[in-house]
Amino acid sequence: MKNKWHGAALMLCLGVLIWSGIAPKDRFTWFLEVFPSFLGLPLLIHFERKGAVPSVLFFIVCLHSMVLSVGGHYTYAEVPLGFWAQDLFHFSRNHYDRLGHFLQGITPALIASVYLKRAGIVTSRFWRALFCVCLAVTFSVFYEFFEWWTALATGENATAFLGTQGDPWDTQWDMFMAFLGSLCVASFVILSRRGQVPSSDPSILASHERQPPSGSKR
Repeated sequence: MKNKWHGAALMLCLGVLIWSGIAPKDRFTWFLEVFPSFLGLPLLIHFERKGAVPSVLFFIVCLHSMVLSVGGHYTYAEVPLGFWAQDLFHFSRNHYDRLGHFLQGITPALIASVYLKRAGIVTSRFWRALFCVCLAVTFSVFYEFFEWWTALATGENATAFLGTQGDPWDTQWDMFMAFLGSLCVASFVILSRRGQVPSSDPSILASHERQPPSGSKR
């Protein structure tokens, strides 16, 4: 990879993914939790080779993948970090899954923002931000559908995957956390000077530096 920090983040992400698959608590739950990484990471590598992935997006995708891997290894309801936060803040349950759903809102919203900006499909910052929120929340809703259908198809085998921990409002909380994550991206899009995700990719920065100033002779 051209960006050494991207390469380091990817190696760490892949290392956590491999670790998570070593004797997980429940193999079926592990597969369901990390399946998005099996789809997303190859795409991330593909577009990174084309220099099309801003650093912020790259690191967020890697972070999201690692959160999924840890949750898949222990199951979300039993992640040690969640228990630590539960004891520290006196929560009524292990809230590690809330982190996962918060990132579930940030990641698709960031992807949408980058794509819409570069493709020139939506030039207005406000409408691009609104579209990012709508897309992220829609993705969250369909993920809840997927959890529901998986539970119907597999019965008790999906209990750990659902991870409700006895909370009757768990589904609503999951979607709300995704909504909050997408709002963070939307706020950045609206308030940032150019309404776009900055990139520290040397190849992208270099391409801008090579552009001659307006009015100069070639």
